[in-house]
Order: sequence, then structure tokens, then C-alpha cells
Amino acid sequence: MKLMFLGTGAGVPSASRNVSAVALDLVAENGAIWLFDAGEGTQQQLLKAGLGLRRITRVFITHLHGDHLFGLPGLLSTRSFQAGAPPLDVYGPPGLGEYLGTVLRVSASHLTYDLTIHEVADGETAFHATGFTVTCRLLDHVVPSFGYRVTEDERPGALQVERLRALGLGPGRWYGQLKAGQTVTFPDGRVVDGRDYCGPGQPGRIVAILGDTRPAASAVELARGADVLVHESTYGPADAALAPPYFHSTCLDAAAIARAAGVRTLLITHFSARYSDRDLDELADAARQVFPATFAMRDFQVVDVNRQSLA
Repeated sequence: MKLMFLGTGAGVPSASRNVSAVALDLVAENGAIWLFDAGEGTQQQLLKAGLGLRRITRVFITHLHGDHLFGLPGLLSTRSFQAGAPPLDVYGPPGLGEYLGTVLRVSASHLTYDLTIHEVADGETAFHATGFTVTCRLLDHVVPSFGYRVTEDERPGALQVERLRALGLGPGRWYGQLKAGQTVTFPDGRVVDGRDYCGPGQPGRIVAILGDTRPAASAVELARGADVLVHESTYGPADAALAPPYFHSTCLDAAAIARAAGVRTLLITHFSARYSDRDLDELADAARQVFPATFAMRDFQVVDVNRQSLA
């Protein structure tokens, strides 16, 4: 599981930062890439990153502001020119279906794959299948803005190979079945329940990706115990007075949410164009005074989400 930041700017693109888009690379887990937001220019960012559109099977839109959304219609259309593109599911706030339906209709765009649009509601499970569950919460922004919590299923514990060998059950295809917790009947008639020969299960990884928001209790709830929290940081401490009236957060707000939620790592993004790349280090340093495991993201930065090293 990897996070790639395709756009880390807020409002308008700049020479060094595109507007919002984050790819959750699950190729190693299920062969797919999930996209969170798709601001203008996201297609170009995907091309530069070497991420193919056919790999994208789900898109989660946090809210309907242009810097999070205007790249989606073009992405949907281009995907039609790629032979064998699989079905695509898009999730987002109420109004997303009307927006996409209108844009595709008036531009005479005809998709060659099945597109399913899911308009989400506060507190519901947006998606669940073997491997992952995605839940969402409404945040505090000038328009309905959601955060998404991606929870990986519990992973089976290690197979206790020495115990099996002591029973005379050497390596074979059944090892995989036993590790999956299945019951296997061996040629000599013995029946072995894999659950009896696996160590304790390991909790799955959790990633919380939030849309634009002022500090909110729902953000803390959504991020509770997450391995990684991706939180907007539109403003730095010197411009903190601008954050509340524009329904945004500062880097200190993001750090306070991360601390309250007990996350492992905070990745801040969605920076105002007033800040240079050099300024981002200062924003991260300020946030670390509140939450030490804070990192400021740049376009095309990749973060491995694992239990050993998160940034």
C-alpha cells in the first residue's frame, strides 16, 4: 500500500504544485489504484507518475470545489480511449451525479465502460469488499466536504510451520490454504483446521484522507488510530486568522487533529500558493511542535504505508 501525492496545492495550481489529487496504490494488494480527488491537470500528473488509467477502479471525491473535481470529466473521457478499461466506481457528495451527467452529456462524451456513481452520506460505509472497507464522515467546510477512512481487513497471523512439520505435514499447496484459515483434509484422512496453526491476526492498515475542513470532531473520529492521516494545511501560523472564515485549517490545526486522534503519521498537503516549497519545511517544523511525526508533502512524493516505516 502506497500513497502518491499528485497534487498538493490549494485553490489554483502553481508552477511547482498542482491542485488536489492523491493516489492510493493497491497494486500489490489487489491490482488496483484508487484516486482521491481529481483537480484540474490530474491526467497529466498521472502520466508523469507512470500510473495507468486502466488501473484506477475507484475514485473518491471529497467535495465539489473545482480544485478537487475539474480534472475528473477529462479523466473519465480519456479512459474510454484505452481498450479494455474495466468498470469504474466514483464516490462523492450529493450533486456529483448531476455534475458528471451534465458535463458528459453536453460534451457528447460516450464512455466505453460501465460508470457507477455513488453519492455518499455522513457516517455510511461507502465501499466494502474483501480486503478493504471505506467509511466517510462529513467535515466542516463551506460546501459538503467528506473525509474517507480506508481500513484494511485483519491480516492472518503467521503460519506455525514447525508445528505442522512435527505432525509430518511438510510444505505443499495446503500451506497457503491453512494460512488462509481454511480446513484441509489430507490424503491420510486427517482434517486440519488452519485457524489452529496460525498465530494471532495482525490488524490491517488504516489511512484517513480528509477533504477541505476547519477543525472538526468528525475529523478526529474518522482518523482515530490511523496509521496515516492526510490533512489539509492551507495556511501557516502567521496566516491563521484566514483559516476560519475560509473554512480551512492551518498546519497547527492539522497537528492538533492528529494528536487528538492518536494517529501514527500526519501528512499535510493542500498548501496555499502564497507558500514556496521552502516555506513548506517551515510549516512542517511548526506542526511538529504539536505532533512530531508530521511531514509536508510535495507533488509526486510517495509514502509507503507499512508498520515499519511510514515516511
